Amino acid sequence: MGVSIGVLGGAFDPPHLGHLALARGGVETFELEKLLVRVVVDPGHRTVTAPAVVRLRLGELAFAAVLEGEVALDPYSRTVDSLEDLSLTDPVFLVGADEFASFPTWKEPDRVLELARLGVATRPGYPREALDAVLEGLARPERVVFFEIEPQPISSSSIRARVAAGEAIDGLVPPAVAAEIDRLGLYRRPPGHG
Repeated sequence: MGVSIGVLGGAFDPPHLGHLALARGGVETFELEKLLVRVVVDPGHRTVTAPAVVRLRLGELAFAAVLEGEVALDPYSRTVDSLEDLSLTDPVFLVGADEFASFPTWKEPDRVLELARLGVATRPGYPREALDAVLEGLARPERVVFFEIEPQPISSSSIRARVAAGEAIDGLVPPAVAAEIDRLGLYRRPPGHG
């Protein structure tokens, strides 16, 4: 039997404890021997603030605590293209419940499910009806596995806003990430703004 591999992609602008909870939960649930953390260079669905090489460095710092993790840049904007290029044997692509809710709008969602199983992290109290509605519309619903993680009410955008406002981000990102954000002066408002 081959190595059990997971994939976790994102902008990671910046990576936070919610991303780590997803990574750890996925590794544990699916008994992953390797987790490919893919820092998307140019996410097609959102604007990024920090350059890809900086987000890669933040990702390396954040996921250093996940022994199975291997962090690399992903040149593809879309998940299906990235998975095609990786050509792994039945990997598990990890996503949060919020991302899964928009899965039908992804590029070639049915092809994504051919290339990988989806490991969808839910949290207590998340409305399951919304996820079931997505599941019912899929050609391969058996390729989707739900697993629960501790709720982490954190978003990269809220962290950027806190930094811009001069507020602390302790307890939202790993200490090494907070230190690097501070060292590089990331996410601060430019002079004359705000």
